[in-house]
Amino acid sequence: MKPAPFKKLLEKILSSKEMNDARFSYDLVGSIAIIEVPDMLMKKEKKIGEALLSAHPQITTVVKKKGGHTGVYRTQQYRILAGKRTKKTTVRENGVVLSLHLEKTYYSVRFGTERLRIARLVVPGEDVLVMFSGIAPFPLVIAKQAHPASVYGIEINRAAFEMGVENLMLNKAKSIHLILGNVRQVMPLMDKKFDRIIMPLPKGGEGFLDLAIGAVKKDGAIHFYDFLHDDEFSLAGEKVKNACKTAGRRCTILGIVKCGQQSPRVYRICVDVKVF
Repeated sequence: MKPAPFKKLLEKILSSKEMNDARFSYDLVGSIAIIEVPDMLMKKEKKIGEALLSAHPQITTVVKKKGGHTGVYRTQQYRILAGKRTKKTTVRENGVVLSLHLEKTYYSVRFGTERLRIARLVVPGEDVLVMFSGIAPFPLVIAKQAHPASVYGIEINRAAFEMGVENLMLNKAKSIHLILGNVRQVMPLMDKKFDRIIMPLPKGGEGFLDLAIGAVKKDGAIHFYDFLHDDEFSLAGEKVKNACKTAGRRCTILGIVKCGQQSPRVYRICVDVKVF
């Protein structure tokens, strides 16, 4: 028998006014649904979670965010509303398989389109570095979709690094090298320059531009990420230009791309830069 639609199940739980006033959204990360429940319905959130579980057989667990991203690792806490008592799942993205734990690592399912965009920019034979590589989604998608000579990833969070290593084995990846450590300490010790450097840090990436500029080859590319209001996008380009000037290098801004939305009129953007 076909499961009842989520809306039909909600009508059995909520009043007509609640149905009209409330707005529900959720992200599907593997078999785990991360649902946004309005504060006005907090007392009914478990029943709402059970309804979502019933409506979608592919979902095994429904969770709700607790607070925002915190700490150096930018991790997020969740509360299980319904289903299996687990926060670990497996995601399929852009031809790769990723094992992850929602609370131990930072991973954005909405960033998948951007990862594919970057992978399609990689020229065969490039040496690529991913700073803040997490569970290795960028390295794996690049290795799968392009033909790089090598892909290096650096990650400070041991749990994310270990899951990244697990993901390399899951995907039988051979050209990827993951390093556990702080980029500020690791990169000065690397006897290698890169054709392309990706900086997918959610916030504060400008503090590491000096490292990227020092490690990129002549005519190489840097992809710098930032969160900015939609009338301030040019500020991200200025951050890169100023960092290049301080390092005694020239650069050209190839483009600024929206790749996510944090709040009304505040977007995650990527500055694509060529460095000379």
